[in-house]
Amino acid sequence: MMDLVVPPGPGVPQGFTVPASDLVERFSRSSGPGGQGVNTADSRVELEVEVAVLPLTDAQRRRLLRAVGPRLVDGRLVVAASEHRQQRRNRVAARDRMAALLRDALAPPPPPRRATRPTRGSVERRLDAKRRRADTKAARGRPGPDA
Repeated sequence: MMDLVVPPGPGVPQGFTVPASDLVERFSRSSGPGGQGVNTADSRVELEVEVAVLPLTDAQRRRLLRAVGPRLVDGRLVVAASEHRQQRRNRVAARDRMAALLRDALAPPPPPRRATRPTRGSVERRLDAKRRRADTKAARGRPGPDA
């Protein structure tokens, strides 16, 4: 088994590598392609890593736990892949998915939206359109007694 390489990205400027000894792979029958039948291999792959052993700073670890906290099972992050017929391709897919999940979870949150006021022109255009629409609808009614 190979090390898991998380590429650089926002919140992970240099990226990092998870040693193969910290990863656990499990194989089982896939419910998807190649999973049914008698002569099938265990093509579904579950890849798991313990969050406590990841080479992260305290700030990164807090961000990761906040992002993937509900997905953790006994402090371990688990991803599964079963979309391919071959176990080898599912192993690659699970590694890619784990790396993408870790990279996305370590990204800092976007800056909060700054509220802005609409311009005077946009307010006037909106009110003018409302007035025109109201006049159009009012003209559809029955004429009044004074008409």
